[in-house]
Amino acid sequence: MIRSALMNVMTAAALKAGRGLKRDFGEVENLQVSVKGPGDFVSAADKKAEKILQEELAKARPGYGFVLEESGEIEGSDKSHTWFIDPLDGTTNFLHGLPIFAISIGLAREGQIVAGLVYNPATDDMFVAEKGQGAYYNNRRLRVAARKDMADTLIGCGVPHLGKAKEHPRFKAELAEVMARAGNIRRLGAAALDLCFVAAGNYDGFWERNLQPWDMAAGIIMIREAGGFVTDADGGHDMLAKGSICAGNDAIHRALLGLIRAP
Repeated sequence: MIRSALMNVMTAAALKAGRGLKRDFGEVENLQVSVKGPGDFVSAADKKAEKILQEELAKARPGYGFVLEESGEIEGSDKSHTWFIDPLDGTTNFLHGLPIFAISIGLAREGQIVAGLVYNPATDDMFVAEKGQGAYYNNRRLRVAARKDMADTLIGCGVPHLGKAKEHPRFKAELAEVMARAGNIRRLGAAALDLCFVAAGNYDGFWERNLQPWDMAAGIIMIREAGGFVTDADGGHDMLAKGSICAGNDAIHRALLGLIRAP
């Protein structure tokens, strides 16, 4: 694992917030839930976890800015550092009792993602990466898969929910292209974990549009440090601003991008 002071701070914050999520997940039927939009829910657990993460990270690194899923953007006195935090990626899974959700923390320095952590409290799985230090799953070093032939691949994706009905036609067109060439496809519903699965070689590639910066920040550095390639879904390099992502090893990233990229 990475033993840097920065990663120690991130790990401690995630573990503290994760304890509350684990408790609430065990009592999912009793959660107070408010509707944020069709097919898109936010729970009391989500807000509690975000508050813990913000407080712990602010205490350890005073002045750093925040981009938070629930609380929005908070400018810090240190303009060169920004935390990107999703306290509960995979909220719908969480509320339905599926143990596929995670805390995601990414840190940008001068606009570049330099560290990431993704932690699933339900399974106690932790993925970490720091620029120049590699990517790890618990104590194991991560490398992207080596497959080169799309016919042998397992490709992950995100499916636009009911509230994003305008995106359905484009997704269906992309899915048809990928289905015709990939070995198989998965949709798990937690983009932060999906990107870690690319870094770990479980998936050969992944793509999704209409994501938020906090969904992707940690996963971007995870894949790069595992030897993978990542761009937005149209081949550009500003994933956080564009809100889309395409990832894999060199060969699969290029092949996947060719299938989904807008003409």
